Amino acid sequence: MTTMEYDVIVIGAGPVGENVADRVVRGGLSAAIVERELVGGECSYWACMPTKALLRSASALRAARHLPGAREAVTGDLDAAAVLGRRDSFASHWKDDGQVSWLESAGIALHRGQGRIVSTRAVEVTDADGATARLTARHAVVVATGSSALLPDIPGLRESAPWSSREAASASSVPRRLAIIGGGVVAAEMATAFAALGSSVTVLARDGLLPSAEPFAGELVTESLREAGVSVRLGAEAVAVNRDDSGAVHIKTAAGERIEADEVLVAVGRTPNTQDIGLDRVGLAPGAWLAVDDTLRVVGGGEWLYAAGDVNRRVLLTHQGKYQARAVGDVIVARAKGATVEDGRWGRHVATADERAVPQVVFTDPEIASVGLTAAAAEAAGLRIRVVDYDLGAVAGASLHADGYRGHARMVVDEDRKVIVGLTLAGPDVAELIHAATIAIVGEVPLDRLWHAVPAYPTVSEVWLRLLETYGR
Repeated sequence: MTTMEYDVIVIGAGPVGENVADRVVRGGLSAAIVERELVGGECSYWACMPTKALLRSASALRAARHLPGAREAVTGDLDAAAVLGRRDSFASHWKDDGQVSWLESAGIALHRGQGRIVSTRAVEVTDADGATARLTARHAVVVATGSSALLPDIPGLRESAPWSSREAASASSVPRRLAIIGGGVVAAEMATAFAALGSSVTVLARDGLLPSAEPFAGELVTESLREAGVSVRLGAEAVAVNRDDSGAVHIKTAAGERIEADEVLVAVGRTPNTQDIGLDRVGLAPGAWLAVDDTLRVVGGGEWLYAAGDVNRRVLLTHQGKYQARAVGDVIVARAKGATVEDGRWGRHVATADERAVPQVVFTDPEIASVGLTAAAAEAAGLRIRVVDYDLGAVAGASLHADGYRGHARMVVDEDRKVIVGLTLAGPDVAELIHAATIAIVGEVPLDRLWHAVPAYPTVSEVWLRLLETYGR
């Protein structure tokens, strides 16, 4: 067995692990990263990038069809093969050569294989041939192993070879009939994508569509999906699944309905990738989410063990994981150099944005862009709030953007502090508008100051002025 020593060892080479390793190397420490699959992780090959590539062509076509002049130039439907080909390019054809080259250029050592914590600051890596290497860390081990799709205990489901988000993102062909169990972001986006590509899609959304968003968001997306021919069955619960000898999938609901499809996608949540990383060797439970403090240090894991990204369950979004990665990387460097996180120089590197300032975009039709708290979440947090709604389609820039533009905006105001604590936008191409709201919420910009942030005319961003006018002085 070979042995090597580094300042920091990172288990998991997805976007989070890569950013942790890069941050500590930039801070003057050495780093090794351990990966059992592809360097670049879930986001690069089976989530963020390929799924948005699947959605983008249909979005562009819808935009053209809503503009006279452009509409007349559109003579056909989507070319599914071309869409899948573009998706393949964004997934680098499921090869990680480019990511490995980047690690080398950044001075980060790569160890391929299954990494397992074996003792304090020690990780054993077993490669595909069974060879092992022992890595020891002078300062820290960071778990950045992410999460996988949760498969619920529905009779017959596992035996029916269901799709998870991975199979949906990497599908080599478009199924004639696709059933989706779930109503969250993955379910809504993949229903949008595959309906546009020609599938007959049925969504079984037991808890509604986009249940964590403002209610109007799920309502607008449901309406749009139904207009696109998707059967959205709100409140429907799958209780049994089987795949017959012909390959068809049969789904039975609690109400006794029977749905037949060629493929079934399960999108009901995530589970942490911590089952086989040696947590039991340091007194933690295998397969559990890892609780952390604001420096991303694992609670009960000793001063040397950290966890960033999905695995700590604070926020299961790539950009928040990368934010955590920057924070934990800097904290590890600071502590290695004898500083404390209480030192004012390091305060900005503690992760504090994961509770009330999380931006998210759902790339459906319409897009849903949100940041901060929904009205319901703000009330549950004990805030005294005022909710301000505005018809996004009534903004001059929106009517120029597309004929018949439909959308909605909601601003949630903390009445005691007179600051925005939540904003949700629903409408075509609202994704690029959300960062302004993120800045306003993170910066706790008083409403009186926002009056002086004048939006350009005629843009969809003029909704900011309309929301403030509706709120009043």
